[in-house]
Amino acid sequence: MSEKHLTDTRFDSFDLDGRLTQGIEEAGFSKCTPIQAETLPVALKGQDVAGQAQTGTGKTAAFLLTTFQHLISNPADEHRKPNQPRALILAPTRELAVQIHKDAELLGKHLDFRRGLVFGGTGYEQQRKQLEEGVDILIGTPGRLIDYFKQHVYNLKAAQVVVLDEADRMFDLGFIKDIRYLLRRCPDPDKRLGLLFSATLSYRVTELAYEHMNNPETIVIEADKVTADKVHQSYYMTANDEKVPLLIGLMRKLDPPRSIVFVNTKRTADRIWGFLEGNGLKAAILSGDVPQKKRLSLLKQFQSGELPILVATDVAARGLHIPDVSHVFNYDLPEDAEDYVHRIGRTARAGASGDAISFACETYAFSLPDIEQYIGHSLPMEPIRDELLAEVDPNSRVRTERRKPRDHKGKKRHGGGHHKKHHGEKGSKKEGESRSGGGHKKKHRH
Repeated sequence: MSEKHLTDTRFDSFDLDGRLTQGIEEAGFSKCTPIQAETLPVALKGQDVAGQAQTGTGKTAAFLLTTFQHLISNPADEHRKPNQPRALILAPTRELAVQIHKDAELLGKHLDFRRGLVFGGTGYEQQRKQLEEGVDILIGTPGRLIDYFKQHVYNLKAAQVVVLDEADRMFDLGFIKDIRYLLRRCPDPDKRLGLLFSATLSYRVTELAYEHMNNPETIVIEADKVTADKVHQSYYMTANDEKVPLLIGLMRKLDPPRSIVFVNTKRTADRIWGFLEGNGLKAAILSGDVPQKKRLSLLKQFQSGELPILVATDVAARGLHIPDVSHVFNYDLPEDAEDYVHRIGRTARAGASGDAISFACETYAFSLPDIEQYIGHSLPMEPIRDELLAEVDPNSRVRTERRKPRDHKGKKRHGGGHHKKHHGEKGSKKEGESRSGGGHKKKHRH
């Protein structure tokens, strides 16, 4: 985290438990980020907070430290049962829930709170057993949490703290009914501490806050102070059939150590992954239907530098805490301007710098004016020089078989696997027949 991104407010200026202070110091933190500096003084007094902040700005530590201290300062009711969590932290995605749990382990390593993690896609019986045995702090995604709740595995009658992270994303993913279901089963807002964080405090998010919180104080950290001014943004005006050659050419020229390539559909993700792999660029797909175990494994490889490129749909645009992403490529411009900000926010996190390169193609160029209006400035256009367009054989694409559907416990229903299948096998369509195929020959530009 760069010093420029930090405030002069120090963590040791707050009245925190010594064990918590020790965890902060061992994590290497001393000064607060803006959202931490403004949230902690309010929340540590027991006041509800509705905060606006982008991911990568330290909000996770803000609500974790508040949660820990609140539980320390306010002992549990003596009649509380083991399967009644004292704190509930809700996240919209599996990756974000995993990262919050990881941060909780780091900051709370000297505390004896039992931390539980619940999310869909894997570990059904293991997670259920953990809840039955009892946890103090429950971190999870809405669907699996409601599944266990309806089975009476746990209840929320003893919840002293409720945290809702990335509230706007909850709406985007259709979780808001689930969120309201869980919040209504917690103690009344005036009997618990409520913390809500969102990239934007839109009308619907604000309405949710005032419906389920106790007169929350609003804290806003403007997005352009934490990400946009540290990202070098540019775009190429490109024909559809130039996109694959341009992407591969840029990858070879820039040799970015850690890149995320954003696309709008899973079908495009499969196609782009196939061309990258088929042209010597190691990559993996991160999208909604990738099994959870594999998702976590891919993220670990990406974070370690073993895997240099992720091809991702917008399911990965929020909630991923990946340090040192050097480049974000918008292979497809998003149709929602707000998603553009979330995508480029994967780089230049915590005060670092990064590059965001977008392709304004025949299909999605109409999104560019809306994006420029939303971010408040024009994007510089880069020229497409011949040397940037790689020679790409249409038959170089590696193909993937469709994965078999999985049941609610994450098990394959009818077997099957995930195998590479090279183009040209029986029954496969020639890539050159596609409208936006990768078979591109260099055009002379004047």
